Amino acid sequence: MITVNINGLEVKVEKGTTLLEAARFLGFPIPTLCHMDGLHSYGACRLCVVEIGEGTKARLVSSCTYPAEEGLKVRTASRRVIRTRKMIIELLLASCPQSKTIQDIAAANEVKQQRFKQEYEDCILCGLCVRMCEEQMMAKAIGFRGRGEKRSIGTPFDVQAEVCRLCGGCMYVCPVCMLRCTYNEPEKAICGACTNLSPPCVDKEQYADMMCYMEPCVACEINKK
Repeated sequence: MITVNINGLEVKVEKGTTLLEAARFLGFPIPTLCHMDGLHSYGACRLCVVEIGEGTKARLVSSCTYPAEEGLKVRTASRRVIRTRKMIIELLLASCPQSKTIQDIAAANEVKQQRFKQEYEDCILCGLCVRMCEEQMMAKAIGFRGRGEKRSIGTPFDVQAEVCRLCGGCMYVCPVCMLRCTYNEPEKAICGACTNLSPPCVDKEQYADMMCYMEPCVACEINKK
């Protein structure tokens, strides 16, 4: 067992336990976006940052990927952590302002506005869909491509993978898919939001009769009226 000090409280955890797991065991809330139980940690969104160490050696790390170490001192809500976390949320809002998931995270962390240019991106590269496809669906139908600003998610040569079973798992876990269902103007409403995605792994003809995964679907409600 390993002893870790989190916000002044000591907790014993098994070797291999992440700081996120240890903190949540003690009841300390840490927001996450790219993390999901049942999938391996990726550390892409950095929302789960915590501060470790003391003095000039203190540094920020992603708690979902950092393993607990003997005697490590961790702070989950220091001024530095809160400031960094809010900055990350602002950047996420600038990328996907219509995402219900990101909006909820912003509200929970008291972020009421963001100072960056709106981008309206379709993907924040959280990797949830890739990990879901590989680890839960055992398909590996989609994956990351390219590096830096050219990094994207899709299939090799933009051709639908033969191993794709059209299970919809990638769309179900995607926090950005939800932005399709938040319009409040009938002419902009998109019924069957998840079927309007552009990733090459989705064959729109085969998904033609698929209903939206969101519940309730705001777009569907608007169209009913």
